[in-house]
Amino acid sequence: MSAYWVSLYVEITDEQKLAAYAQLAGPALTGAGGRFLARGMPEEVYEAGQRTRTVVVEFDSIEAAQAAHDSPAYQEALAALDGGAVRDLRIVPGA
Repeated sequence: MSAYWVSLYVEITDEQKLAAYAQLAGPALTGAGGRFLARGMPEEVYEAGQRTRTVVVEFDSIEAAQAAHDSPAYQEALAALDGGAVRDLRIVPGA
């Protein structure tokens, strides 16, 4: 069953750190089998929606998404982020 990695950027506190993270995170996630489906600011929000940068990455399974997060390559990306953003990250199973 597929799985989705959903990141919501609640606050970006350092654009340079975010850029350094993005340079490392993209290859780390695609190298782990992730496929970027969406990334950017919302075109529209409804109900309690917030205008926060959102990233959705598809993986073949929950385990693959978890392994991508825990990989040395992604951990290096997180170290580069180093407080440059406040994020809500979740991995959810596909329907």
